[in-house]
Amino acid sequence: MATLIDSIDERTKLAGTNHLEVLLFSLGTNDGTGRDEVFGINVFKVREVLNIPAITRAPEMPEGIEGLVSLRGEMVPIINLQKFCKLGSTQEPKILMITEYNTHIQGFLVNSVDTIQRLNWEQVKEPPPLLSKQMGGLVTAVSELDDKRLVMIMDVEKVLADAGGFYDDSIYDGIEKMDTEKQYTILFADDSKIARKQITKALDHLGIKHMQAHNGAKAWELLNKLMDKCEAEGRPITTEIQAVLTDVEMPEMDGYVLTQNIKADPRFDKLPVIMHSSLTATANMAMGKSVGADAYVPKFQPRELAATLEEMFHSIEE
Repeated sequence: MATLIDSIDERTKLAGTNHLEVLLFSLGTNDGTGRDEVFGINVFKVREVLNIPAITRAPEMPEGIEGLVSLRGEMVPIINLQKFCKLGSTQEPKILMITEYNTHIQGFLVNSVDTIQRLNWEQVKEPPPLLSKQMGGLVTAVSELDDKRLVMIMDVEKVLADAGGFYDDSIYDGIEKMDTEKQYTILFADDSKIARKQITKALDHLGIKHMQAHNGAKAWELLNKLMDKCEAEGRPITTEIQAVLTDVEMPEMDGYVLTQNIKADPRFDKLPVIMHSSLTATANMAMGKSVGADAYVPKFQPRELAATLEEMFHSIEE
């Protein structure tokens, strides 16, 4: 099964094409037609797929966390997604997916894995409110497959945040308001509710004003509205906002295409773009730079984000 992701180098070519590849998996729940519901996770975030090894149980684990697995000398927490999502499946999970998010390594127990599917972000949409409510906000996007099945892209960042304080308030320790008399404003784009909440907290600690968009397409629309306003008043866009902070994986338009659009438009010539992603491998950072990003910061590392913003804005003042 590990061969499913062996061709990862080929996937670096997806940068700027508004495509992603997801590994489809099931949690053993039925969609009402006799078929299993289909979930998806970005292939870039999957390190390996294997049969479930021995799990060391530990007392007082949060609900849905089964215990720990020793994987090549590293202790990896194991999350049972069936239990965590409270889906009520009677089928026992059979497969372990080892994933990496924001430099955290963890395993997800699932019922089965299917295939790798290439999706166009333009066809990936925000989930309907009813589905989002039913899944407790754990589905960040949905798309229809060629065989008419619906694939639900899981908001793993929310899973990790809810599963046991992976991102508690201590991550903001040491972040203080920027030492500057100038007021800065940032536009940030992210489809994850938990990510937007944490970005807001970090910017508030820094004393930076902010606007937000739920995906790249909405951010691009907002940018153009701001630009129209600025041009009508005879002033540059940087008098309205001083930077864009963008996630990579977003419905309709991903962060790579958003960055390319900004960098290709001379009206935004002086507007820096920071990519902010849980895809933290060197290859992903290189992809960000290749589409013109001025900086690349791992998600949920607010001190690193703060340092990047302070350095960027202080250089503007000099």
